[in-house]
Amino acid sequence: MNLSADIPTEFLDLVDGPPAAALTTLMPDGRPQTTVVWCDFDGECLRVNTMRGFRKERNMRLNPRVTLLCFDPREPLRYLEVRGVVEEMTEAGALEHLDGLSRRYTGLTPYFGGCVPAELAATETPVLCRIRPMHVVCLDARE
Repeated sequence: MNLSADIPTEFLDLVDGPPAAALTTLMPDGRPQTTVVWCDFDGECLRVNTMRGFRKERNMRLNPRVTLLCFDPREPLRYLEVRGVVEEMTEAGALEHLDGLSRRYTGLTPYFGGCVPAELAATETPVLCRIRPMHVVCLDARE
C-alpha cells in the first residue's frame, strides 16, 4: 500500500528551489499559519528547515499535517501544492542542510555568518523537517 503521493517529475524544480515556497501549519486553536520557507526534495520527502522554538516548529510538533505551496512568481500559471505529514523533525544534520539551502537560495554559506549574522548561532538551533507528500495538486496552464 502506497502511503504517499508522488510529485510529477516536471514539477520537481519547484520543490528543489529556488524559488521559495509557502509552508502552512496549524496553530493550536486550528487557525492556519503560513511562512515563506526554503525547501528541497530528497527523493522521498520534502525538506524544510526551521529553528527550535519558532512558531512553525511548535505547530508541526503539535499537529504534523502541513501544506507546502511551491510556485515560481515569474510563472503565475504554474504551481505545485503538496499536502503532507511531517514524519521527522531532527537537529541531527539540520545545520548542514541549512547551509546547503543557504548556498542554493542566496549563494552565501555558511548560514550563520554568511546569510545571517554569526551571533544568531548562539541563540538559534536549526531543525530539519521531513514532510511526506500525501496529496499533490499540480497546475501548469501556460499552454
